[in-house]
Amino acid sequence: MSQDPLVIFTPSGKRGRFPAGTPILTAARKLGVDLDSVCGGRGICSKCQIAPSYGDFPKHGVTVREDALSEWNAVEARYDRVRGLKTGRRLGCQATVQGDVVIDVPSESQVHRQVVRKAASARPIIMDPATRLVFVEVDEPDMHEPSGDLERLRKALSAQWQIEDVSAGLPILKKLQPALRKGKWQVTVALYMGQGGEGSRILDIWPGLHESGIYGLAIDLGSTTIAAHLCDLSDGHVLASSGLMNPQIRFGEDLMSRVSYAMMNPGGDVEMTTAVRDAINTLASEIAEEGGIDPRLIVETVFVCNPVMHHLLLGIDPVELGQAPFALATSSSMTLPAVALDLTAINPEAQVYILPCIAGHVGADAAAVALSEEPNLSEDLVLVVDVGTNAEILLGNKHKVLACSSPTGPAFEGAQISSGQRAAPGAIERIEINPETKEPRFRIIGCDLWSDDPGFAEASAATGVTGICGSGIIEAVAEMRMAGVLDPSGLIGSAEQVGTPRCEPEGRTHAYLIHDGSADGGPRITVTQGDIRAIQLAKSALYAGARLLMDEMGVDTVDRVTLAGAFGAHISPKHAMVLGMIPDAPLDKVTSAGNAAGHGARIALCSRAARSRIEQVVGQIHKVETAVEPKFQEHFVNASAIPNSVEPFPILSSVVPLPDVNYGASGGGGEGGRRRRRRG
Repeated sequence: MSQDPLVIFTPSGKRGRFPAGTPILTAARKLGVDLDSVCGGRGICSKCQIAPSYGDFPKHGVTVREDALSEWNAVEARYDRVRGLKTGRRLGCQATVQGDVVIDVPSESQVHRQVVRKAASARPIIMDPATRLVFVEVDEPDMHEPSGDLERLRKALSAQWQIEDVSAGLPILKKLQPALRKGKWQVTVALYMGQGGEGSRILDIWPGLHESGIYGLAIDLGSTTIAAHLCDLSDGHVLASSGLMNPQIRFGEDLMSRVSYAMMNPGGDVEMTTAVRDAINTLASEIAEEGGIDPRLIVETVFVCNPVMHHLLLGIDPVELGQAPFALATSSSMTLPAVALDLTAINPEAQVYILPCIAGHVGADAAAVALSEEPNLSEDLVLVVDVGTNAEILLGNKHKVLACSSPTGPAFEGAQISSGQRAAPGAIERIEINPETKEPRFRIIGCDLWSDDPGFAEASAATGVTGICGSGIIEAVAEMRMAGVLDPSGLIGSAEQVGTPRCEPEGRTHAYLIHDGSADGGPRITVTQGDIRAIQLAKSALYAGARLLMDEMGVDTVDRVTLAGAFGAHISPKHAMVLGMIPDAPLDKVTSAGNAAGHGARIALCSRAARSRIEQVVGQIHKVETAVEPKFQEHFVNASAIPNSVEPFPILSSVVPLPDVNYGASGGGGEGGRRRRRRG
């Protein structure tokens, strides 16, 4: 008997089988997928727009045929005719399941908008922007000394500002004469100042004195999320920060899955490039509106990204990055016009700067972290960990800096987790478990109260408790270990072993119940054995990468640890240490750098000197390739235990004694699963 078609939703990762003919909106609601709809499925509101993907998806184990959804119907045709649907979009209330399908839910179709975890740092930046405003007085035309308006503008820039070798494109030439005459031969130009002997280029021109300012975007293009900061190029002030999910998730949650998609689906790389460029245009428009500016005043953009995202942004097939020796098309920094990347939502003459990559698996995002945190100037040995779907790790001091990347996967982002979701209002972000009663209490995004505080139900009524995000699942697993719900191998004990009915049987394993909202139509939020394994895989890869760099440096300890990325500001050092994400170190020496990659992008946006500096520093960083190092696998296996099966973690043990429990086949069930140590 054939199975019903499999429907997989991204970015949530939720999946289920549904009979042919089931509307996608119905499937989403049954799985708890965050897909909006206000018109009751009549095809009027368009809130339930979805983006189906077709082709081979090895990560999901499916091949999606072109007929996986029902054909375009009259309701969709009418809506498209009247209001317009983006290319590739369908209405979830109208499209029905006909075969296995992968469905992406765009950010604008999600009920709960993502909370931008990658907020801008408030650290000062020395301003030296590549693009600046210049007010200039131009000679009027003279019949006796014939020359063009552009030539006289160049002459004025040379005489008044000592700026030579200025060029202008056709769009500027079209605006030049009206601007000069309206401004009575006084104009303001946005001038892009080239580096290393490059000439300058006029990006825009206004009659008279232009006082509205010019702006730039610093974009951290991650595998799972895209974060942007809108900055005033006169003083570096951040007007707005925003973010959205990377739509490429539907082609694969991790980088190698996307490389595989490009390999197995002709034109797949082009499809992914189009998706991410469209998302960046959407983000640019939204952040300009949020900042209260005309998007045409955005005249420069800086990107930081990992190598696979780097190539897909540029429209380069990433296939070579999926196999040794992991060759980049180019590792150098790049400057190019925004139109070359189809960035149409900003000024048509805007320029783009992309930081250099360090190596085939260590990209411009790691370079941005190095620019922000400057391990190359540190007196002590610092480990900088940028936690994400693909973790970048730096270890070094003023004498030597090493770098590597670790494929942690999307579990830290809340993906591949049974009750997981992105960071949005209603998501559990903090959790504590009483070691005696095994009872949990938690906090959700959008509410300052803990779940056991008076008034929590009323304060959280607007959002409800909807799921658990990345920081929440990390704290949950660490708290389960500290409370004795979880043994060192990662096994969840039974209700009898642990002493709480919250440990529920689930097949041959168990799950721990955090919250049951089913009485009010809400979700049951649990941590399953599969969730534990996903976190173990992610944290083991992270720790193994750090330990490999320590081996290369010839050390067993580090002086301090800096957590960067979306999680750096949201995970306590204690929980990270209990989980075994990072090497043992004094907890007061484990600090957060926030979004270091985003801050590095802002530094590069605001400082030409910083661009030159990081281009030089990158050449001095030594790359360690985890994919070909035998010790990586050894460290990975050891790190699968919580916190570690080999490393003693003496500093952690002195602060947080962990219960000695064993819930394996040989583990006892009495005394809450505790067992005595054998005498040697």
